[in-house]
Amino acid sequence: MKLLPNTSYMKKIFLIIQREYLTRVRKRSFIIMSILGPVLFAAFLAVPAWMATMEDTEVKTIAVIDSSKIFTGILPETDYIKFRYLPDTDLKELQGNFKNSGYNAILFIPENILSANTSILYSSKESSLSTKMHIENSIEKEIEKQKLQKNNIENLDEILKSIETNVNLRSINLSDDGKQKESHTGLAMGIGYGSGMLIYFFIFMFGAQVMRGVIEEKTSRIVEVIVSSVKPFQLMMGKITGIGLAGLTQFLLWMILTLLFVTGIQKTLFPGMAEKQNTEIQNIIPDRALPEAADFNPDDTESRILEEIFSSLADVDFVLIIGSFLFFFIGGYLLYASLFAIIGSAVDNEADTQQFMLPVTLPLILAIFVMINTINNPEGDLAFWFSLIPFTSPVVMMVRIPFHPALWQILLSGLLLIITFIGTTWMAGKIYRTGILFYGKKVTYKELGKWLRYKN
Repeated sequence: MKLLPNTSYMKKIFLIIQREYLTRVRKRSFIIMSILGPVLFAAFLAVPAWMATMEDTEVKTIAVIDSSKIFTGILPETDYIKFRYLPDTDLKELQGNFKNSGYNAILFIPENILSANTSILYSSKESSLSTKMHIENSIEKEIEKQKLQKNNIENLDEILKSIETNVNLRSINLSDDGKQKESHTGLAMGIGYGSGMLIYFFIFMFGAQVMRGVIEEKTSRIVEVIVSSVKPFQLMMGKITGIGLAGLTQFLLWMILTLLFVTGIQKTLFPGMAEKQNTEIQNIIPDRALPEAADFNPDDTESRILEEIFSSLADVDFVLIIGSFLFFFIGGYLLYASLFAIIGSAVDNEADTQQFMLPVTLPLILAIFVMINTINNPEGDLAFWFSLIPFTSPVVMMVRIPFHPALWQILLSGLLLIITFIGTTWMAGKIYRTGILFYGKKVTYKELGKWLRYKN
Protein backbone atom coordinates (compact mmCIF):
# COMPACT_ATOMS: atom_id res chain seq x y z
CA MET A 1 0.00 0.00 0.00
CA LYS A 2 1.26 3.47 -0.86
CA LEU A 3 2.18 5.47 2.23
CA LEU A 4 0.36 8.73 2.79
CA PRO A 5 2.61 11.75 2.05
CA ASN A 6 4.02 13.75 4.96
CA THR A 7 1.93 16.86 4.27
CA SER A 8 -0.07 19.21 6.48
CA TYR A 9 -2.37 17.97 9.22
CA MET A 10 -5.65 18.71 7.39
CA LYS A 11 -4.40 17.43 4.06
CA LYS A 12 -3.67 14.05 5.58
CA ILE A 13 -7.24 13.88 6.91
CA PHE A 14 -8.50 14.84 3.46
CA LEU A 15 -6.51 12.05 1.81
CA ILE A 16 -7.95 9.51 4.25
CA ILE A 17 -11.46 10.87 3.60
CA GLN A 18 -10.86 10.54 -0.14
CA ARG A 19 -9.63 6.96 0.23
CA GLU A 20 -12.58 5.88 2.41
CA TYR A 21 -15.12 7.66 0.22
CA LEU A 22 -13.90 6.38 -3.15
CA THR A 23 -13.43 2.83 -1.83
CA ARG A 24 -17.13 2.66 -0.92
CA VAL A 25 -18.83 4.53 -3.76
CA ARG A 26 -16.99 2.40 -6.33
CA LYS A 27 -18.33 -0.83 -4.87
CA ARG A 28 -20.92 -2.64 -6.94
CA SER A 29 -23.19 -3.03 -3.91
CA PHE A 30 -23.21 0.76 -3.39
CA ILE A 31 -24.21 1.43 -7.00
CA ILE A 32 -26.91 -1.28 -6.98
CA MET A 33 -28.46 -0.07 -3.71
CA SER A 34 -28.32 3.58 -4.84
CA ILE A 35 -30.54 2.65 -7.79
CA LEU A 36 -32.59 -0.12 -6.21
CA GLY A 37 -33.42 1.82 -3.03
CA PRO A 38 -35.47 4.59 -4.73
CA VAL A 39 -37.20 2.05 -6.96
CA LEU A 40 -38.32 0.04 -3.92
CA PHE A 41 -39.35 3.17 -2.02
CA ALA A 42 -41.31 4.57 -4.97
CA ALA A 43 -42.95 1.18 -5.44
CA PHE A 44 -43.83 1.16 -1.74
CA LEU A 45 -45.72 4.43 -2.29
CA ALA A 46 -47.14 3.70 -5.73
CA VAL A 47 -48.25 0.07 -5.53
CA PRO A 48 -50.87 0.64 -2.78
CA ALA A 49 -52.13 3.71 -4.66
CA TRP A 50 -52.30 1.76 -7.92
CA MET A 51 -54.02 -1.20 -6.26
CA ALA A 52 -56.51 1.13 -4.58
CA THR A 53 -57.55 2.50 -7.99
CA MET A 54 -58.03 -0.96 -9.46
CA GLU A 55 -61.47 -2.47 -9.49
CA ASP A 56 -62.49 -6.08 -9.48
CA THR A 57 -63.94 -6.22 -13.00
CA GLU A 58 -65.10 -9.83 -12.85
CA VAL A 59 -68.88 -10.00 -12.88
CA LYS A 60 -70.08 -12.05 -9.92
CA THR A 61 -73.55 -13.57 -9.84
CA ILE A 62 -74.72 -14.32 -6.32
CA ALA A 63 -77.71 -16.54 -5.58
CA VAL A 64 -79.85 -15.15 -2.75
CA ILE A 65 -81.96 -17.39 -0.53
CA ASP A 66 -83.90 -14.99 1.68
CA SER A 67 -85.77 -16.85 4.40
CA SER A 68 -86.82 -13.56 6.02
CA LYS A 69 -88.62 -12.36 2.83
CA ILE A 70 -87.32 -8.87 3.60
CA PHE A 71 -84.47 -8.43 1.13
CA THR A 72 -85.95 -10.01 -1.99
CA GLY A 73 -85.41 -7.66 -4.90
CA ILE A 74 -83.99 -4.78 -2.88
CA LEU A 75 -80.26 -5.50 -2.53
CA PRO A 76 -78.50 -2.93 -4.72
CA GLU A 77 -76.43 -4.26 -7.61
CA THR A 78 -73.25 -2.82 -9.05
CA ASP A 79 -71.60 -3.17 -12.43
CA TYR A 80 -69.81 -6.28 -11.18
CA ILE A 81 -72.10 -7.73 -8.50
CA LYS A 82 -75.43 -9.22 -9.59
CA PHE A 83 -78.05 -10.89 -7.38
CA ARG A 84 -80.42 -13.71 -8.38
CA TYR A 85 -83.23 -14.36 -5.92
CA LEU A 86 -84.31 -18.00 -5.48
CA PRO A 87 -87.40 -17.94 -3.22
CA ASP A 88 -88.38 -21.60 -3.56
CA THR A 89 -84.93 -23.19 -3.53
CA ASP A 90 -83.63 -25.44 -0.78
CA LEU A 91 -80.25 -24.28 0.55
CA LYS A 92 -78.77 -27.75 0.99
CA GLU A 93 -79.87 -28.79 -2.48
CA LEU A 94 -78.21 -25.71 -4.00
CA GLN A 95 -75.05 -26.33 -1.98
CA GLY A 96 -74.86 -29.89 -3.28
CA ASN A 97 -75.17 -28.71 -6.88
CA PHE A 98 -73.17 -25.50 -6.43
CA LYS A 99 -70.36 -26.46 -8.81
CA ASN A 100 -72.78 -26.76 -11.77
CA SER A 101 -75.10 -23.94 -10.72
CA GLY A 102 -73.22 -21.16 -12.49
CA TYR A 103 -73.27 -18.93 -9.42
CA ASN A 104 -70.16 -17.44 -7.84
CA ALA A 105 -71.61 -17.53 -4.33
CA ILE A 106 -74.74 -18.19 -2.29
CA LEU A 107 -76.05 -15.56 0.10
CA PHE A 108 -78.27 -17.07 2.80
CA ILE A 109 -80.34 -14.66 4.87
CA PRO A 110 -81.95 -16.42 7.86
CA GLU A 111 -85.49 -15.79 9.01
CA ASN A 112 -84.33 -14.12 12.25
CA ILE A 113 -81.95 -11.68 10.53
CA LEU A 114 -83.39 -8.65 12.40
CA SER A 115 -82.42 -10.12 15.78
CA ALA A 116 -79.45 -12.29 14.84
CA ASN A 117 -77.78 -9.70 12.59
CA THR A 118 -75.94 -12.53 10.81
CA SER A 119 -76.07 -13.79 7.25
CA ILE A 120 -73.89 -16.36 5.47
CA LEU A 121 -72.04 -16.16 2.17
CA TYR A 122 -71.09 -19.55 0.69
CA SER A 123 -68.51 -19.77 -2.10
CA SER A 124 -65.92 -22.21 -3.42
CA LYS A 125 -63.24 -19.50 -3.42
CA GLU A 126 -62.43 -16.76 -0.97
CA SER A 127 -64.74 -13.81 -1.67
CA SER A 128 -63.14 -10.42 -2.23
CA LEU A 129 -63.25 -7.81 0.50
CA SER A 130 -65.16 -5.36 -1.70
CA THR A 131 -67.90 -7.95 -2.32
CA LYS A 132 -68.26 -8.70 1.39
CA MET A 133 -68.36 -5.02 2.30
CA HIS A 134 -70.99 -4.27 -0.35
CA ILE A 135 -73.26 -7.05 0.89
CA GLU A 136 -72.74 -6.14 4.57
CA ASN A 137 -73.44 -2.45 4.00
CA SER A 138 -76.54 -3.21 1.92
CA ILE A 139 -77.99 -5.54 4.55
CA GLU A 140 -77.11 -3.17 7.40
CA LYS A 141 -78.89 -0.23 5.78
CA GLU A 142 -81.98 -2.29 5.05
CA ILE A 143 -82.09 -3.65 8.62
CA GLU A 144 -81.82 -0.09 9.98
CA LYS A 145 -84.61 0.96 7.66
CA GLN A 146 -86.80 -1.97 8.75
CA LYS A 147 -86.29 -1.13 12.43
CA LEU A 148 -87.15 2.52 11.85
CA GLN A 149 -90.29 1.61 9.91
CA LYS A 150 -91.67 -0.05 13.04
CA ASN A 151 -92.05 3.46 14.45
CA ASN A 152 -94.48 4.35 11.60
CA ILE A 153 -92.38 7.26 10.36
CA GLU A 154 -93.80 8.81 7.21
CA ASN A 155 -91.58 9.51 4.21
CA LEU A 156 -88.81 7.42 5.76
CA ASP A 157 -86.82 7.05 2.54
CA GLU A 158 -86.73 10.80 1.98
CA ILE A 159 -85.74 11.43 5.58
CA LEU A 160 -82.90 8.91 5.48
CA LYS A 161 -81.65 10.36 2.22
CA SER A 162 -81.76 13.91 3.53
CA ILE A 163 -79.85 13.13 6.74
CA GLU A 164 -77.08 11.13 5.05
CA THR A 165 -73.93 13.15 5.73
CA ASN A 166 -70.22 12.87 5.03
CA VAL A 167 -68.09 14.86 7.47
CA ASN A 168 -64.51 15.93 6.76
CA LEU A 169 -62.60 17.32 9.74
CA ARG A 170 -59.92 19.75 8.58
CA SER A 171 -57.10 20.95 10.79
CA ILE A 172 -55.88 24.55 10.53
CA ASN A 173 -52.75 25.80 12.30
CA LEU A 174 -52.75 29.39 13.52
CA SER A 175 -49.41 31.23 13.75
CA ASP A 176 -48.65 33.88 16.36
CA ASP A 177 -49.67 36.63 13.92
CA GLY A 178 -52.96 34.89 13.10
CA LYS A 179 -52.03 33.43 9.71
CA GLN A 180 -53.76 30.21 8.73
CA LYS A 181 -52.07 27.14 7.35
CA GLU A 182 -53.70 23.81 6.68
CA SER A 183 -52.33 20.95 8.74
CA HIS A 184 -52.18 17.37 7.50
CA THR A 185 -51.71 15.25 10.61
CA GLY A 186 -51.56 11.93 8.78
CA LEU A 187 -48.94 13.20 6.37
CA ALA A 188 -46.89 14.72 9.22
CA MET A 189 -47.02 11.38 11.03
CA GLY A 190 -45.84 9.56 7.91
CA ILE A 191 -42.99 11.98 7.22
CA GLY A 192 -41.89 11.95 10.87
CA TYR A 193 -41.98 8.17 11.12
CA GLY A 194 -40.21 7.67 7.78
CA SER A 195 -37.45 10.20 8.43
CA GLY A 196 -36.89 8.94 11.98
CA MET A 197 -36.57 5.36 10.76
CA LEU A 198 -34.21 6.44 7.96
CA ILE A 199 -31.89 8.18 10.44
CA TYR A 200 -32.00 5.12 12.71
CA PHE A 201 -31.21 2.87 9.75
CA PHE A 202 -28.40 5.08 8.39
CA ILE A 203 -26.73 5.52 11.78
CA PHE A 204 -26.67 1.78 12.34
CA MET A 205 -25.60 0.87 8.82
CA PHE A 206 -22.82 3.41 8.32
CA GLY A 207 -21.72 3.42 11.98
CA ALA A 208 -21.26 -0.34 11.74
CA GLN A 209 -19.18 0.20 8.58
CA VAL A 210 -16.81 2.39 10.60
CA MET A 211 -16.46 -0.33 13.21
CA ARG A 212 -15.87 -3.06 10.62
CA GLY A 213 -13.37 -0.91 8.74
CA VAL A 214 -11.33 -0.35 11.90
CA ILE A 215 -11.43 -4.06 12.77
CA GLU A 216 -10.34 -5.09 9.24
CA GLU A 217 -7.40 -2.69 9.19
CA LYS A 218 -6.43 -3.69 12.70
CA THR A 219 -6.51 -7.46 12.08
CA SER A 220 -4.69 -7.15 8.75
CA ARG A 221 -2.05 -4.93 10.39
CA ILE A 222 -2.53 -2.31 7.65
CA VAL A 223 -3.15 0.23 10.39
CA GLU A 224 0.45 -0.18 11.60
CA VAL A 225 1.66 1.04 8.21
CA ILE A 226 -0.85 3.90 8.05
CA VAL A 227 -0.10 5.29 11.53
CA SER A 228 3.54 5.55 10.59
CA SER A 229 2.51 8.45 8.35
CA VAL A 230 -0.54 9.90 10.11
CA LYS A 231 -1.69 10.33 13.67
CA PRO A 232 -4.41 7.96 14.95
CA PHE A 233 -6.84 10.86 15.44
CA GLN A 234 -6.38 11.89 11.80
CA LEU A 235 -7.04 8.32 10.73
CA MET A 236 -10.18 8.09 12.85
CA MET A 237 -11.61 11.43 11.67
CA GLY A 238 -10.80 10.64 8.04
CA LYS A 239 -12.47 7.24 8.26
CA ILE A 240 -15.61 8.57 10.00
CA THR A 241 -15.97 11.52 7.62
CA GLY A 242 -15.29 9.49 4.45
CA ILE A 243 -17.86 6.82 5.30
CA GLY A 244 -20.33 9.52 6.35
CA LEU A 245 -19.94 11.32 3.02
CA ALA A 246 -20.52 8.04 1.20
CA GLY A 247 -23.73 7.59 3.19
CA LEU A 248 -24.77 11.18 2.50
CA THR A 249 -24.13 10.68 -1.21
CA GLN A 250 -26.32 7.60 -1.23
CA PHE A 251 -29.08 9.41 0.65
CA LEU A 252 -29.03 12.36 -1.79
CA LEU A 253 -29.19 9.94 -4.72
CA TRP A 254 -32.13 8.17 -3.08
CA MET A 255 -33.91 11.47 -2.47
CA ILE A 256 -33.45 12.77 -6.03
CA LEU A 257 -34.32 9.49 -7.75
CA THR A 258 -37.29 8.85 -5.45
CA LEU A 259 -38.63 12.34 -6.17
CA LEU A 260 -38.32 11.69 -9.91
CA PHE A 261 -40.02 8.30 -9.65
CA VAL A 262 -42.86 9.57 -7.43
CA THR A 263 -43.41 12.60 -9.69
CA GLY A 264 -43.61 10.34 -12.72
CA ILE A 265 -46.05 8.02 -10.94
CA GLN A 266 -48.17 10.97 -9.82
CA LYS A 267 -48.43 12.34 -13.36
CA THR A 268 -49.30 8.89 -14.67
CA LEU A 269 -52.01 8.07 -12.12
CA PHE A 270 -53.32 11.60 -11.55
CA PRO A 271 -52.40 13.79 -14.54
CA GLY A 272 -54.47 16.79 -13.44
CA MET A 273 -53.10 17.00 -9.93
CA ALA A 274 -50.08 19.19 -10.63
CA GLU A 275 -52.32 22.18 -11.34
CA LYS A 276 -54.02 21.73 -7.99
CA GLN A 277 -50.72 21.68 -6.14
CA ASN A 278 -49.61 24.97 -7.74
CA THR A 279 -52.68 26.83 -6.49
CA GLU A 280 -51.97 28.92 -3.38
CA ILE A 281 -54.21 28.57 -0.34
CA GLN A 282 -56.19 31.80 -0.10
CA ASN A 283 -59.32 32.24 2.00
CA ILE A 284 -58.75 28.67 3.01
CA ILE A 285 -62.25 27.75 4.18
CA PRO A 286 -64.23 28.99 1.14
CA ASP A 287 -61.66 28.01 -1.51
CA ARG A 288 -61.24 24.43 -0.35
CA ALA A 289 -64.76 23.76 0.82
CA LEU A 290 -66.16 20.31 0.40
CA PRO A 291 -68.09 19.47 -2.76
CA GLU A 292 -71.85 19.59 -2.67
CA ALA A 293 -73.62 16.35 -1.91
CA ALA A 294 -74.99 16.26 -5.44
CA ASP A 295 -71.46 16.30 -6.82
CA PHE A 296 -70.26 13.46 -4.64
CA ASN A 297 -69.65 10.21 -6.46
CA PRO A 298 -69.03 7.21 -4.16
CA ASP A 299 -67.10 5.45 -6.91
CA ASP A 300 -64.44 8.18 -6.74
CA THR A 301 -63.77 7.81 -3.01
CA GLU A 302 -60.38 6.11 -3.35
CA SER A 303 -59.26 8.55 -6.05
CA ARG A 304 -60.30 11.52 -3.92
CA ILE A 305 -58.35 10.20 -0.93
CA LEU A 306 -55.24 9.57 -3.01
CA GLU A 307 -55.49 12.97 -4.68
CA GLU A 308 -55.78 14.60 -1.25
CA ILE A 309 -52.66 12.78 -0.08
CA PHE A 310 -50.61 13.91 -3.07
CA SER A 311 -51.99 17.47 -3.10
CA SER A 312 -51.27 17.86 0.64
CA LEU A 313 -47.57 17.45 -0.16
CA ALA A 314 -47.71 21.02 -1.50
CA ASP A 315 -48.25 22.29 2.06
CA VAL A 316 -45.16 20.54 3.47
CA ASP A 317 -42.14 22.71 4.32
CA PHE A 318 -39.61 20.51 2.52
CA VAL A 319 -36.79 22.99 3.08
CA LEU A 320 -37.15 22.59 6.85
CA ILE A 321 -37.69 18.83 6.64
CA ILE A 322 -34.71 18.14 4.37
CA GLY A 323 -32.43 20.62 6.15
CA SER A 324 -33.28 19.16 9.56
CA PHE A 325 -32.85 15.64 8.25
CA LEU A 326 -29.39 16.37 6.90
CA PHE A 327 -28.33 18.08 10.15
CA PHE A 328 -29.60 15.37 12.49
CA PHE A 329 -28.39 12.61 10.20
CA ILE A 330 -24.87 14.07 10.08
CA GLY A 331 -24.83 14.93 13.79
CA GLY A 332 -26.24 11.57 14.85
CA TYR A 333 -23.92 9.69 12.53
CA LEU A 334 -20.80 11.54 13.75
CA LEU A 335 -21.76 10.93 17.37
CA TYR A 336 -22.41 7.21 16.97
CA ALA A 337 -19.63 6.66 14.42
CA SER A 338 -17.11 7.85 17.01
CA LEU A 339 -18.57 5.35 19.49
CA PHE A 340 -18.46 2.56 16.89
CA ALA A 341 -14.84 3.52 16.18
CA ILE A 342 -14.10 2.99 19.89
CA ILE A 343 -15.62 -0.50 19.72
CA GLY A 344 -13.66 -1.37 16.58
CA SER A 345 -10.38 -0.24 18.07
CA ALA A 346 -11.00 -2.14 21.33
CA VAL A 347 -11.55 -5.62 19.80
CA ASP A 348 -9.65 -7.96 17.49
CA ASN A 349 -12.67 -9.42 15.66
CA GLU A 350 -16.35 -8.73 15.15
CA ALA A 351 -17.43 -11.54 17.46
CA ASP A 352 -15.91 -9.70 20.43
CA THR A 353 -17.97 -6.53 19.82
CA GLN A 354 -21.08 -7.80 21.59
CA GLN A 355 -19.93 -6.78 25.09
CA PHE A 356 -19.62 -3.16 23.95
CA MET A 357 -22.55 -2.95 21.53
CA LEU A 358 -25.38 -2.84 24.07
CA PRO A 359 -24.50 0.52 25.71
CA VAL A 360 -24.10 2.08 22.26
CA THR A 361 -27.20 0.65 20.59
CA LEU A 362 -29.55 0.81 23.60
CA PRO A 363 -30.24 4.57 23.26
CA LEU A 364 -31.07 4.11 19.57
CA ILE A 365 -33.43 1.23 20.33
CA LEU A 366 -35.02 3.31 23.08
CA ALA A 367 -35.44 6.16 20.59
CA ILE A 368 -37.53 3.88 18.35
CA PHE A 369 -39.95 3.14 21.22
CA VAL A 370 -40.17 6.82 22.10
CA MET A 371 -40.71 7.62 18.43
CA ILE A 372 -43.95 5.62 18.44
CA ASN A 373 -45.22 7.66 21.40
CA THR A 374 -44.04 10.89 19.76
CA ILE A 375 -46.11 10.27 16.63
CA ASN A 376 -49.27 10.23 18.75
CA ASN A 377 -48.21 13.01 21.14
CA PRO A 378 -45.45 15.18 19.61
CA GLU A 379 -45.77 17.86 22.31
CA GLY A 380 -45.74 15.50 25.30
CA ASP A 381 -43.08 15.54 28.01
CA LEU A 382 -41.60 12.23 26.85
CA ALA A 383 -41.20 13.47 23.29
CA PHE A 384 -39.81 16.82 24.49
CA TRP A 385 -37.05 15.46 26.71
CA PHE A 386 -35.95 12.65 24.42
CA SER A 387 -35.79 15.11 21.51
CA LEU A 388 -33.20 17.07 23.53
CA ILE A 389 -31.08 14.16 24.79
CA PRO A 390 -28.29 13.90 22.16
CA PHE A 391 -28.22 10.10 22.04
CA THR A 392 -31.93 9.95 21.06
CA SER A 393 -32.56 13.40 19.55
CA PRO A 394 -31.56 12.52 15.94
CA VAL A 395 -34.52 10.13 15.76
CA VAL A 396 -37.07 11.71 18.13
CA MET A 397 -36.61 15.35 17.10
CA MET A 398 -36.84 14.34 13.45
CA VAL A 399 -40.28 12.85 14.22
CA ARG A 400 -41.36 16.09 15.92
CA ILE A 401 -40.20 18.47 13.17
CA PRO A 402 -43.17 17.87 10.80
CA PHE A 403 -45.44 18.90 13.70
CA HIS A 404 -43.68 22.31 13.92
CA PRO A 405 -42.12 22.38 17.41
CA ALA A 406 -40.82 25.70 18.77
CA LEU A 407 -37.69 26.93 17.02
CA TRP A 408 -35.75 27.21 20.29
CA GLN A 409 -36.31 23.51 20.93
CA ILE A 410 -34.83 22.58 17.54
CA LEU A 411 -31.84 24.89 18.07
CA LEU A 412 -31.22 23.63 21.62
CA SER A 413 -31.42 20.02 20.45
CA GLY A 414 -28.92 20.74 17.69
CA LEU A 415 -26.54 22.58 20.04
CA LEU A 416 -26.56 19.74 22.59
CA LEU A 417 -25.93 17.24 19.78
CA ILE A 418 -22.88 19.23 18.57
CA ILE A 419 -21.45 19.55 22.10
CA THR A 420 -21.93 15.82 22.77
CA PHE A 421 -20.35 14.90 19.44
CA ILE A 422 -17.27 16.96 20.31
CA GLY A 423 -17.04 15.16 23.66
CA THR A 424 -17.44 11.67 22.23
CA THR A 425 -14.94 12.49 19.47
CA TRP A 426 -12.38 13.51 22.10
CA MET A 427 -13.03 10.27 24.01
CA ALA A 428 -12.85 8.24 20.80
CA GLY A 429 -9.56 9.87 19.87
CA LYS A 430 -8.01 8.97 23.24
CA ILE A 431 -9.19 5.36 23.11
CA TYR A 432 -8.59 4.93 19.38
CA ARG A 433 -4.96 6.07 19.74
CA THR A 434 -4.19 3.12 22.04
CA GLY A 435 -6.79 0.58 20.89
CA ILE A 436 -5.80 0.26 17.23
CA LEU A 437 -2.37 -1.05 18.24
CA PHE A 438 -3.65 -3.25 21.07
CA TYR A 439 -3.76 -6.99 20.19
CA GLY A 440 -4.26 -10.38 21.77
CA LYS A 441 -6.19 -9.46 24.91
CA LYS A 442 -9.86 -8.91 25.58
CA VAL A 443 -10.49 -5.34 26.61
CA THR A 444 -12.71 -4.46 29.59
CA TYR A 445 -14.47 -1.23 30.47
CA LYS A 446 -11.85 -0.70 33.17
CA GLU A 447 -9.15 -0.91 30.52
CA LEU A 448 -10.96 1.63 28.37
CA GLY A 449 -11.03 3.98 31.36
CA LYS A 450 -7.24 3.69 31.66
CA TRP A 451 -6.82 4.54 27.97
CA LEU A 452 -8.86 7.69 28.51
CA ARG A 453 -6.46 8.83 31.24
CA TYR A 454 -3.30 8.22 29.22
CA LYS A 455 -1.38 11.35 28.28
CA ASN A 456 -0.43 11.94 24.64
